Amino acid sequence: MLDALQWFVDLGSIVVLPILIFIFGLILGTKPGKALTSALMVGVGFVGLNLVIDLLGNSLGPAAQQMVERFGLTLTTIDVGWPAAAAISYGTILGSLAIPIGVAVNVILIIVGLTKTLNVDIWNIWHAAFIASLVYALTDNFAMGIAATVIYLMMILLMGDILGPVINKFYGFPNITFPHGTAAPGFVFALPMNWLFDRIPGIKDWKADPETIQNKFGVFGDSTVMGFMIGLVIGVLAGYDVAGTGQLAVKTGAVMVIMPKMVALLMEGLTPISEAANEFVRKRFPGRELYIGMDAALSVGHPAVLSSSLLLVPVTILLAVILPGNTTLPFGDLATIPFLICLMAAVFNGNIIRTVIAGSLYMVSILYITSWVAPLVTASAQAANFDLQGNAMITALAEGGLWTTWMYVGLTQVLSWGGLALIGTIVLMGLVYVNKIMPSRRAAEATK
Repeated sequence: MLDALQWFVDLGSIVVLPILIFIFGLILGTKPGKALTSALMVGVGFVGLNLVIDLLGNSLGPAAQQMVERFGLTLTTIDVGWPAAAAISYGTILGSLAIPIGVAVNVILIIVGLTKTLNVDIWNIWHAAFIASLVYALTDNFAMGIAATVIYLMMILLMGDILGPVINKFYGFPNITFPHGTAAPGFVFALPMNWLFDRIPGIKDWKADPETIQNKFGVFGDSTVMGFMIGLVIGVLAGYDVAGTGQLAVKTGAVMVIMPKMVALLMEGLTPISEAANEFVRKRFPGRELYIGMDAALSVGHPAVLSSSLLLVPVTILLAVILPGNTTLPFGDLATIPFLICLMAAVFNGNIIRTVIAGSLYMVSILYITSWVAPLVTASAQAANFDLQGNAMITALAEGGLWTTWMYVGLTQVLSWGGLALIGTIVLMGLVYVNKIMPSRRAAEATK
């Protein structure tokens, strides 16, 4: 059974997701032809997104390496990036159990009314497997690894429930949410930052969303031109010649244009399924909502997200240089920065200045946490027979450095089972509050 499931997962997200969307569409009563075309359009959109993300990574990676060499960095922990982290996470028996556990937890919580999120993005359950692998590497206790998996999956569904209205308001995606382990923590980090920004003279009045910037600066505020100019700056910092700088600039400008179009294709496929899900729930479960849990890749095409992410690339490398005690060399996950900040941008309503300032502070915490957790990531990689390619210590910047990683590993290290019990209790209380208490209050207020 596990071998069959692993084979299915190994097909990759661009195959797995359309299959699940097709099946989901049929269950919701969508006509087979419509379900098929919607599923294929989702697959096409993801292929396009992956191509653009690869273009971004293949462009930024060498530039980052050049910056590292130019600044003479001698950092000992290598950021291998999320693809390696996912491979490590699924490379053990504990990791291979994450998907069936994830499906079971999701179904149970939907049945008992403790979540609105139906997560069809099952490939990204690797985030739970990653946390579980670190807990197991820390404790050598398989049961604690399983418990960490269950609690993390419950937590990410809670975040999905909370994020649904935010994503609809800012991105315009109805009935869609992102129970995504890399993106969701940034939303929580941004909330107190936004509260703080609203109380700082000057900053609270800065309007810096893409539309305002374009109105103020004309052609220089255009997202394509901004991408081009940011690429120029990165190329100069990397010490590229004129040709190399120009090519990088055009590629970053191209990403700003192509990424939103790929997201539009993906949403073209998802919209009929989302509408069918809404109608299905309205008829059979009056008063309840259902969000389709999707990859946060849907959000990274927003101009505010892309502009802020490109600006944060040199900032992240600079922080790696100047932060005392940091051992991580940013590399593999530099192209993942859009995923880290996509929901921060939603909190800041697309304000690029706020997103870059908060994103810079976020990267400080990420660099320190990912350096701290690197020994456990390395141990997990060795347990999964991952080729370290001669590196003594590895980490994954985006996943290893999140505050959620620190929470699970840190509390387990200090409190053992008590740490997991504490997190689990808070998460369960959150699920009850969001899905039981809040709807009851709204219903009571509506009848007054």
